[in-house]
Order: sequence, then structure tokens, then C-alpha cells
Amino acid sequence: MSENIPAVNPETVTFGLDTFGDMTVGVDGTPDTAAQVIRNIVAQAKLADELGLANFNIGEHHRDDFAVSAPDSVLAGIATVTQNIILGTGVTVLSSDDPVRVFQRFSTVDALSNGRVEITAGRGSFTESFPLFGYQLEDYNVLFEEKLELLTELFKEGPVTWHGKTRASLTNQQVYPKTEGGAMRMRVGVGGSPESVIRAARLGIPMALAIIGGDPARFAPYANLYYEALEKFGQKSLPISIHSPGHIAATDEEAKAKLWPHYEKFIDRLGRERGWGPANRAHFEQEIAHGSLYVGSPETVAKKIAYAIQAVGAQRFDLKYANGPVPHVHLLKSIELYATEVVPRVRKLLAADLVSPFEF
Repeated sequence: MSENIPAVNPETVTFGLDTFGDMTVGVDGTPDTAAQVIRNIVAQAKLADELGLANFNIGEHHRDDFAVSAPDSVLAGIATVTQNIILGTGVTVLSSDDPVRVFQRFSTVDALSNGRVEITAGRGSFTESFPLFGYQLEDYNVLFEEKLELLTELFKEGPVTWHGKTRASLTNQQVYPKTEGGAMRMRVGVGGSPESVIRAARLGIPMALAIIGGDPARFAPYANLYYEALEKFGQKSLPISIHSPGHIAATDEEAKAKLWPHYEKFIDRLGRERGWGPANRAHFEQEIAHGSLYVGSPETVAKKIAYAIQAVGAQRFDLKYANGPVPHVHLLKSIELYATEVVPRVRKLLAADLVSPFEF
């Protein structure tokens, strides 16, 4: 590990969950409605809270294979049936939203949850929101840059003066409602761009690394760059978190069998849209064995997560537990095993310094 990356403290590492709200099917293969998927997400978050997980994050998408286009609304519902879990986004597609409205919506959810809100601002992995809300893809970079800077100012909860190209200027403007605690949590999602890493450090925002393929250790240079940049910009040390997909069952083979047919459908659709080849079972197995697909028994997944955390010096790991149209009942079991068996194993491995590159 680079000298710039802080050592991992097993006692303070936290564990959460991410979902994009994938459209699901029942165990008999019958498609669920979007309304049912949203209700199921609330149940999944409630279980995560009851089991003591730290974070629950919901993505934003504007297409028919995902049920959630307004994560703040779903989080508001979750806020009323949970007690402790931090409720966040993964991500808020800031480029095609208005930062003032983002602040207002989430300060409202902050009130409903008694201060348990967190925004992860990001570009998103799809582009449907740009034409939907009247934005041009050629403005991709300036939209995110300016809106993240404005959102950062809004989060200070004082009067805001801001000028840019992407929305009306603000002059000594107050935005309401304020939060009771005077601040909300924020992260910025980073997929591996050095420019995004440096921007997060310059603005003093914790970084969430989206590691969805390959050895997680390949992201260590980005963690190193982040801490170097924090020091350069005079910022305090901030935590790094990891977001990666997976599925947990009693055995490795059961986990693979339950995920593969749904994962295959998800990847095949993306492939048709993006010009990839069809989903490949061999690649699926390879990514489980040596990459960033956390699929298997609690013991297998715990070893992989502990390695990933140590590889980049992460202080938090969020498992993207929904990947394709996996039935709700299987997602609930995966959440249960993650909280009750995987997380304790990861803590023990980190505390005993028994982490090594995985070879399963």
C-alpha cells in the first residue's frame, strides 16, 4: 500500500448496500411491476436497518429495466420505517438535475429521517436523462463540473453566490429548508478518471470508487492520487468507499446459480445497446475468481471484500446486491447473509491481518 493511503482500521470500517432498483421477477419468472419493486426496496432497506448495516443507497435511472427514477422519494418512504441506517443515493445524476432542487429534496428527506441523509453525486452510467430533461451530451463535462461546485456551496447551508453557464446565477441566496444538524453528508462517485479524483479532493468531498470489474488493487493509484491531492489542496483527510456488485448464498455454487441467469439478461441488454458481445459464462466465472464480482458463500465473499478494502485503503464497502431481475426473496437472503455472516468475517480478517490476493 502506498505511504499516502492511511492504514485500514477494522473497527471503523462500515458496510452498506446499493441498489439501482432493477426490475425483478418472482421465483416463478413472472415479472414484477415497478410499483412492487419499489415496495420491495423499502422492505429490503428495512431489513438492512434491522440487521445493523450502516448505509442503504438507491440509484437513479430513467429507463424500463429500473424502477427508480426518483430515489429521494423512495428514501423518504424508507425514512419512515427505519431507525438508524444512513439513506443515500448511488448516484444522484447531478448533470441533468438542478442543484438547488437536489438540496431542497434531500434536506426534506433529512428532516423525515432525523439527519440520516447522504447524497452521492455522480455522472451516472446511462445518458437517458440528458434528452429527457433538455440537456445536450456535448455539455457533459461542464454540466457536472459546475453543478457539483454549486451543490458543494449549497451544502454549507449559508447564503450562496454563484455564477456559471448551466443555470441562473445566485447572489447571496438562501435556500430552504435548512437541516436541523446544519449539514448533510455528501460523496462523489468516481469510476476511474484521474480528473474526477482530483476534483473530489479539490472540493473536499469523500470519494466513492465504483469498482465493477478487474482486480480492485488496480484502483490503488486513484486512492493514492486522492490523498496526494487532498494534501495539495489543504483539505483534511477524507474516507474512500467502494461500490461493487455481488450476490451471496449458502454455497459458492448456489450463489452463482441464482445470479447467473439474471446477470446474463442484464449484461446482454447492455451489450446490445453498447455494441458488446453476448454475456459469457467463462467471463462471469473469471470475474468472480479474480475480479470485482462478489458472488459466493459468506466465507468466499468475505475474503474478497477484505482484500478489496485493504487494496485501496477503503473505510467503507457498499455491496450492489441487486444485479438484473433477481427475485426479491433471493435479494432478502443475500442481504441477511451479508449482514450476519460476511461483515463479521471481514472484520476478523482485517483485524488479524489475514488478507491476501484472492485465488478461489
